[in-house]
Amino acid sequence: MSKSLLIISRQAPWSGPGAREALDIALAGGAFDLPIGMLFLDDGVFQLSTRQQPGNLQQKDLGANLQALSMFGVEDLYASQRSLAERGLDTAELNISVQRLDDSALTALLDHYDQVITL
Repeated sequence: MSKSLLIISRQAPWSGPGAREALDIALAGGAFDLPIGMLFLDDGVFQLSTRQQPGNLQQKDLGANLQALSMFGVEDLYASQRSLAERGLDTAELNISVQRLDDSALTALLDHYDQVITL
């Protein structure tokens, strides 16, 4: 049986390569039917916002990659409730559906996965 993997994405979408790399790892792992979950934490929750304007930075929108996660079997998607609240993001303005987790649920989530990668 494959080991489960949790990818924690902590970077805003355009602050460096971390956000795109986290999505690429999730999509690649999903293509090989690995049990993968993704957690958006800290500034990583900005990746979920529908208010992104990547054209202003001459970047591509990550929204299509986020939408593709479920097609690749990556359906366990989580976001820190605290991170969303601190950054003023409401569930209604997110690109994809995620489970909002409080701090104690985040701790339990980390224990659920065999391996954790943070980007």
